[in-house]
Amino acid sequence: MRRALLVDLFSTLVPGGNAERDVIHQKMSAVLGVDAAAFSREFAATSYERFTGAYGDLPSTLRVIAQRTGADPTDEQVREATSLRRKLSRRLLNAAPAGTLSALAGLRSAGWRIGLVSNITSETQLQWADSPLPPYFETTAFSAEVGAAKPEPEIYLAACNALGVAPADCVYIGDGNDKELPAAAALGMYAIRTIEHSDSDPTWTGPTVSSFTELPDLIGVPA
Repeated sequence: MRRALLVDLFSTLVPGGNAERDVIHQKMSAVLGVDAAAFSREFAATSYERFTGAYGDLPSTLRVIAQRTGADPTDEQVREATSLRRKLSRRLLNAAPAGTLSALAGLRSAGWRIGLVSNITSETQLQWADSPLPPYFETTAFSAEVGAAKPEPEIYLAACNALGVAPADCVYIGDGNDKELPAAAALGMYAIRTIEHSDSDPTWTGPTVSSFTELPDLIGVPA
Protein backbone atom coordinates (compact mmCIF):
# COMPACT_ATOMS: atom_id res chain seq x y z
CA MET A 1 0.00 0.00 0.00
CA ARG A 2 1.36 3.41 -0.96
CA ARG A 3 1.92 5.66 2.04
CA ALA A 4 4.36 8.25 0.69
CA LEU A 5 3.39 11.34 -1.28
CA LEU A 6 5.80 13.40 -3.37
CA VAL A 7 4.55 16.83 -4.35
CA ASP A 8 5.56 19.45 -6.89
CA LEU A 9 5.57 23.09 -5.73
CA PHE A 10 4.71 25.74 -8.31
CA SER A 11 1.34 25.33 -10.07
CA THR A 12 0.61 22.44 -7.69
CA LEU A 13 0.73 23.70 -4.11
CA VAL A 14 0.88 27.38 -5.03
CA PRO A 15 0.12 29.32 -8.21
CA GLY A 16 2.75 29.30 -10.91
CA GLY A 17 2.08 32.98 -11.50
CA ASN A 18 2.85 32.73 -15.21
CA ALA A 19 1.09 35.97 -16.17
CA GLU A 20 2.59 37.79 -13.21
CA ARG A 21 6.03 36.37 -14.05
CA ASP A 22 5.77 37.82 -17.55
CA VAL A 23 5.03 41.28 -16.16
CA ILE A 24 7.87 41.06 -13.62
CA HIS A 25 10.28 39.84 -16.28
CA GLN A 26 9.44 42.84 -18.44
CA LYS A 27 10.17 45.12 -15.49
CA MET A 28 13.40 43.25 -14.73
CA SER A 29 14.58 43.52 -18.31
CA ALA A 30 13.87 47.26 -18.32
CA VAL A 31 15.82 47.68 -15.09
CA LEU A 32 18.76 45.68 -16.46
CA GLY A 33 18.75 47.58 -19.73
CA VAL A 34 17.99 44.43 -21.72
CA ASP A 35 15.53 43.88 -24.56
CA ALA A 36 12.46 42.16 -23.02
CA ALA A 37 12.25 39.45 -25.66
CA ALA A 38 15.97 38.69 -25.38
CA PHE A 39 15.71 38.52 -21.59
CA SER A 40 12.79 36.08 -21.75
CA ARG A 41 14.61 33.96 -24.31
CA GLU A 42 17.78 33.70 -22.24
CA PHE A 43 15.86 33.18 -19.00
CA ALA A 44 14.14 30.18 -20.57
CA ALA A 45 17.32 28.90 -22.20
CA THR A 46 19.13 28.82 -18.86
CA SER A 47 16.39 27.03 -16.91
CA TYR A 48 18.45 23.92 -16.19
CA GLU A 49 21.46 25.93 -15.07
CA ARG A 50 19.26 28.11 -12.87
CA PHE A 51 17.48 25.13 -11.35
CA THR A 52 20.71 23.35 -10.52
CA GLY A 53 22.46 26.43 -9.14
CA ALA A 54 25.14 26.56 -11.81
CA TYR A 55 25.34 30.36 -11.72
CA GLY A 56 25.24 30.81 -7.95
CA ASP A 57 22.84 33.20 -6.23
CA LEU A 58 20.12 35.26 -7.88
CA PRO A 59 22.18 38.43 -8.46
CA SER A 60 24.93 36.39 -10.12
CA THR A 61 22.37 34.53 -12.22
CA LEU A 62 20.69 37.72 -13.43
CA ARG A 63 24.05 39.19 -14.35
CA VAL A 64 24.89 36.09 -16.42
CA ILE A 65 21.53 36.25 -18.21
CA ALA A 66 21.96 39.97 -18.94
CA GLN A 67 25.48 39.40 -20.25
CA ARG A 68 24.21 36.66 -22.55
CA THR A 69 22.12 39.35 -24.24
CA GLY A 70 25.15 41.61 -24.59
CA ALA A 71 24.32 43.88 -21.65
CA ASP A 72 26.56 44.77 -18.71
CA PRO A 73 24.29 46.00 -15.89
CA THR A 74 25.58 47.93 -12.89
CA ASP A 75 25.43 46.51 -9.38
CA GLU A 76 22.49 48.80 -8.61
CA GLN A 77 20.57 47.55 -11.65
CA VAL A 78 21.17 43.96 -10.58
CA ARG A 79 20.03 44.72 -7.02
CA GLU A 80 16.81 46.31 -8.27
CA ALA A 81 16.03 43.40 -10.61
CA THR A 82 16.82 40.93 -7.83
CA SER A 83 14.36 42.67 -5.53
CA LEU A 84 11.59 42.42 -8.12
CA ARG A 85 12.14 38.68 -8.52
CA ARG A 86 12.37 38.04 -4.78
CA LYS A 87 9.09 39.83 -4.13
CA LEU A 88 7.37 37.73 -6.79
CA SER A 89 8.66 34.46 -5.36
CA ARG A 90 7.64 35.49 -1.85
CA ARG A 91 4.10 36.30 -2.97
CA LEU A 92 3.71 32.98 -4.76
CA LEU A 93 5.11 30.89 -1.91
CA ASN A 94 2.63 32.47 0.47
CA ALA A 95 -0.36 31.88 -1.81
CA ALA A 96 -1.17 28.24 -1.04
CA PRO A 97 -4.98 27.86 -0.89
CA ALA A 98 -6.44 27.06 2.52
CA GLY A 99 -7.90 23.87 1.08
CA THR A 100 -4.45 22.69 0.03
CA LEU A 101 -3.04 23.21 3.52
CA SER A 102 -6.03 21.40 5.01
CA ALA A 103 -5.54 18.47 2.63
CA LEU A 104 -1.85 18.25 3.54
CA ALA A 105 -2.72 18.28 7.24
CA GLY A 106 -5.25 15.50 6.71
CA LEU A 107 -2.76 13.37 4.83
CA ARG A 108 -0.17 13.78 7.58
CA SER A 109 -2.76 12.87 10.20
CA ALA A 110 -3.62 9.76 8.19
CA GLY A 111 0.00 8.65 8.38
CA TRP A 112 1.23 9.69 4.96
CA ARG A 113 4.87 10.68 4.67
CA ILE A 114 5.16 13.73 2.45
CA GLY A 115 8.12 15.04 0.49
CA LEU A 116 8.58 17.97 -1.87
CA VAL A 117 10.24 17.53 -5.27
CA SER A 118 10.79 20.90 -6.91
CA ASN A 119 12.75 22.46 -9.74
CA ILE A 120 13.63 25.58 -7.84
CA THR A 121 16.42 28.14 -7.80
CA SER A 122 18.65 28.50 -4.77
CA GLU A 123 17.11 31.90 -4.08
CA THR A 124 13.55 30.58 -3.94
CA GLN A 125 14.73 27.63 -1.88
CA LEU A 126 15.82 30.06 0.83
CA GLN A 127 12.38 31.69 0.81
CA TRP A 128 10.65 28.32 1.26
CA ALA A 129 11.45 28.33 4.99
CA ASP A 130 9.36 31.46 5.56
CA SER A 131 6.30 30.15 3.71
CA PRO A 132 3.37 28.32 5.37
CA LEU A 133 4.34 25.00 3.74
CA PRO A 134 7.38 23.46 5.54
CA PRO A 135 5.45 22.07 8.55
CA TYR A 136 3.59 19.65 6.26
CA PHE A 137 6.73 18.14 4.71
CA GLU A 138 9.09 15.57 6.12
CA THR A 139 11.73 16.17 3.45
CA THR A 140 12.49 18.36 0.45
CA ALA A 141 14.37 17.59 -2.74
CA PHE A 142 15.25 20.96 -4.26
CA SER A 143 16.93 20.85 -7.64
CA ALA A 144 19.44 23.54 -6.66
CA GLU A 145 20.48 21.40 -3.70
CA VAL A 146 20.36 17.99 -5.38
CA GLY A 147 22.14 19.18 -8.52
CA ALA A 148 19.57 17.51 -10.75
CA ALA A 149 16.22 18.70 -12.08
CA LYS A 150 13.03 17.02 -13.17
CA PRO A 151 12.60 14.93 -15.25
CA GLU A 152 15.96 13.48 -14.16
CA PRO A 153 15.39 10.48 -11.86
CA GLU A 154 17.98 11.64 -9.34
CA ILE A 155 15.75 14.32 -7.87
CA TYR A 156 12.83 11.94 -7.32
CA LEU A 157 15.15 9.32 -5.84
CA ALA A 158 16.67 11.87 -3.48
CA ALA A 159 13.23 12.38 -1.93
CA CYS A 160 12.57 8.64 -1.82
CA ASN A 161 15.89 7.96 -0.13
CA ALA A 162 15.27 10.68 2.46
CA LEU A 163 11.90 9.11 3.29
CA GLY A 164 13.30 5.59 3.20
CA VAL A 165 10.78 4.42 0.62
CA ALA A 166 10.92 2.87 -2.84
CA PRO A 167 9.50 4.78 -5.83
CA ALA A 168 6.77 2.15 -6.16
CA ASP A 169 5.59 3.12 -2.67
CA CYS A 170 4.97 6.72 -3.76
CA VAL A 171 2.18 8.81 -5.17
CA TYR A 172 3.44 11.80 -7.14
CA ILE A 173 1.31 14.87 -7.90
CA GLY A 174 2.26 17.79 -10.12
CA ASP A 175 0.90 20.07 -12.81
CA GLY A 176 3.00 18.34 -15.48
CA ASN A 177 5.69 20.90 -16.20
CA ASP A 178 9.17 19.66 -17.13
CA LYS A 179 7.80 16.24 -18.16
CA GLU A 180 7.57 15.44 -14.47
CA LEU A 181 4.57 13.10 -14.65
CA PRO A 182 5.86 10.51 -17.15
CA ALA A 183 9.24 10.62 -15.40
CA ALA A 184 7.62 9.81 -12.05
CA ALA A 185 5.52 7.08 -13.62
CA ALA A 186 8.59 5.56 -15.27
CA LEU A 187 10.09 5.12 -11.80
CA GLY A 188 7.02 3.20 -10.68
CA MET A 189 5.18 6.02 -8.93
CA TYR A 190 1.43 6.54 -9.17
CA ALA A 191 1.47 9.89 -10.98
CA ILE A 192 -1.43 12.33 -10.75
CA ARG A 193 -1.86 15.60 -12.59
CA THR A 194 -3.45 18.66 -10.99
CA ILE A 195 -4.93 21.40 -13.14
CA GLU A 196 -5.90 23.68 -10.25
CA HIS A 197 -3.39 26.38 -11.13
CA SER A 198 -2.29 25.47 -14.65
CA ASP A 199 -3.06 22.90 -17.34
CA SER A 200 0.62 22.37 -18.04
CA ASP A 201 0.45 18.93 -19.66
CA PRO A 202 -2.81 18.43 -21.57
CA THR A 203 -1.35 15.31 -23.20
CA TRP A 204 -1.37 13.46 -19.85
CA THR A 205 -3.87 10.59 -19.98
CA GLY A 206 -3.44 9.40 -16.39
CA PRO A 207 -5.45 10.41 -13.32
CA THR A 208 -6.16 14.13 -12.98
CA VAL A 209 -7.65 16.29 -10.24
CA SER A 210 -9.02 19.79 -10.61
CA SER A 211 -8.05 20.75 -7.06
CA PHE A 212 -5.49 19.53 -4.54
CA THR A 213 -8.41 19.01 -2.18
CA GLU A 214 -9.53 16.09 -4.36
CA LEU A 215 -6.27 14.20 -3.82
CA PRO A 216 -7.04 12.54 -0.46
CA ASP A 217 -10.23 10.98 -1.78
CA LEU A 218 -8.50 9.78 -4.96
CA ILE A 219 -5.82 7.95 -3.00
CA GLY A 220 -8.24 6.55 -0.46
CA VAL A 221 -7.84 8.85 2.53
CA PRO A 222 -11.17 9.49 4.28
CA ALA A 223 -12.17 13.10 4.86
